[in-house]
Amino acid sequence: MIKTLIVDDSPLVRDILRDFLESEGSFQIIGEGENGQDGVRKALQLSPDLITMDIEMPVMNGLQAIDVIVKAVDAEGSFAKAPAIVVISTHDTAKMAYDATVRGAKEFFAKDIFTSQMSNEKRGKIINTLKHITSINKKNDSFAAHRKQTIENINVAPRKIKAIVIASSTGGPMALCQLFTSLPADFPVPVILVQHNTSGFDKGFVQWLNGYTGLNVVIAEDKMVLEGGNVYVAPTDKHLVIGEHGIALDDSEPVNNQKPAADLLFKSGAELYGSSLLSVVLTGMGSDGAEGSRYVKQAGGITISQDEATSMIYGMPQAAAATGCIDMILPLGDISKKLIELAGSN
Repeated sequence: MIKTLIVDDSPLVRDILRDFLESEGSFQIIGEGENGQDGVRKALQLSPDLITMDIEMPVMNGLQAIDVIVKAVDAEGSFAKAPAIVVISTHDTAKMAYDATVRGAKEFFAKDIFTSQMSNEKRGKIINTLKHITSINKKNDSFAAHRKQTIENINVAPRKIKAIVIASSTGGPMALCQLFTSLPADFPVPVILVQHNTSGFDKGFVQWLNGYTGLNVVIAEDKMVLEGGNVYVAPTDKHLVIGEHGIALDDSEPVNNQKPAADLLFKSGAELYGSSLLSVVLTGMGSDGAEGSRYVKQAGGITISQDEATSMIYGMPQAAAATGCIDMILPLGDISKKLIELAGSN
């Protein structure tokens, strides 16, 4: 059983989350906190595997509570195992939810999705995500590489890179923050990104990410022309593809349960740019980006995936590597250097 602590100032929300988690059978609710301070006290007392954390609460807000818990985790003997913290908040606090990932939260969800109308598919996806992140038994920073699994194809021929496509999911915001912080503001190549975000959180994500990079991060719109120095983020619930006339948003069915799907973006980029495209698959659950990487490789492009040691969830990068089409498997900290090396001299 996954021992779970629910922290939220609303008794109604606590009841909803309790019902949602207990109905699955794998989660045991061992306590509830009515504000951040109460949540910290009970986390230290009960040593849960999972903590669901609201953001806006009296006495101590969720961000402050996360800071205190993370410091306690770093102090030897405070926790037998680092609890996985998941933020469950409103769209109004979307930017703060991303701030929480920098402070130590593993994932976040919008409160309004926890209704009786939630589909079984969505319910299963959330449950699986919670199970995965609570299985990560690491007291240290998720991105501290304890070993290197670097694989690099030295036969990749130099060429002019015209665009970079990136796929990421669980653990992606923190990884992207680190990646884009390391890229210069005058990076000459457009970056097109599919990050699997909670519906409606895309604007908050873009605002948050803009605070960590000199690049211009925007939500992708129809007919936008791709230019260097920009990061184009797929909106939630729309596929993003690229063509001769720039960006096109596609409202077709999900691909492998993903919408937006990186596979569609990668395929469209491969068709447009061929050997001048570079693709990157970062941390995340599932396999999105794997088939897309195959398309990029078959078109002559360069393919990169994140290594296991620095991935919060080694699902998407592992699936990409399993295709045999990845040129380089790199620690997160080395990916930005490689992007600058390959594309920065255009």
